[in-house]
Amino acid sequence: MAIGSTGCVAYDPRQRSAYGYVPSLAAGIVYCVLFGLSGLAHTFQAIRTRALWNLVFAIGCLTEVLGWAARSWSNQCPYNANAFLMQICTLIIAPTFFTAGIYVILGRMIAIAGPGVSPIGPTWYLWIFCTIDVISLVVQAIGGGSAAVAFNAEPPGNTKIGTDIMVAGIDFQLASVIIFSVLFFLFLYRAGVKRSIPAFRDDGDMKLLVAVTSLAILLIVMRSIYRTVELAGGWTGRVIETERYFVALDGAPMAALVIAYNILHPGVLINRIIARNGIQMAEKPRKRRGKKEHEQPISEDSSA
Repeated sequence: MAIGSTGCVAYDPRQRSAYGYVPSLAAGIVYCVLFGLSGLAHTFQAIRTRALWNLVFAIGCLTEVLGWAARSWSNQCPYNANAFLMQICTLIIAPTFFTAGIYVILGRMIAIAGPGVSPIGPTWYLWIFCTIDVISLVVQAIGGGSAAVAFNAEPPGNTKIGTDIMVAGIDFQLASVIIFSVLFFLFLYRAGVKRSIPAFRDDGDMKLLVAVTSLAILLIVMRSIYRTVELAGGWTGRVIETERYFVALDGAPMAALVIAYNILHPGVLINRIIARNGIQMAEKPRKRRGKKEHEQPISEDSSA
């Protein structure tokens, strides 16, 4: 049966699978369970803290579950093109939801610090970096789809152009994360050291939030570097055909990220920071009947 088949047959050592190996069923099940439980916990925590923006982590977990379920499917049907393409798409998309959550967390930190501390406003962080993420995903999808179709053709076609496009999308996303990291740590320096804002200098919960978010950024960067190296060698390279690298450098960092945010949940931490420091986070003025409303103080338990 051809590699690009939509049927299901057992692995034949004489015929190469699209992965270059048969995906581990154990790894697939373990990550489905980890991301599934973490996603359920994030859903409960987002509702309990009334910080519904945290649901982006639950959505990312669901996407990871779909990806690892597809790899489990591939364990039974290693030549099935639908399973192969499904895991490519979902496991590329999933981390974007996690980075979106990180952008919102920084926005909340900026609001707590007050005006003039961050070089960019909180809303601009979300719009700029989420837009970059979407563009990079589109580029990766175009390149990945083109390369996968060529690779699974009978006989296989030229995958270089599609692979190069996909790597360019990943590199673009990696550059974006690195730039965001620089801005994030610049903001922390200005808030905690240069301006010595009490919430950043003395508050234990803020220190925990900074620590877990710094870890999350590091894990995102680690995963992006791995993805770049993985595809740089092409679809038949040593890295992409070694499953333990994928399990350890793609699955593990993302699982660690979402579980870390379960343990140190940003909604809980931000609520406590706001309450302890007596901070009022002003809602953006809205136009009403041709006039601007006065700013209304809101707390983190808003669903916005």
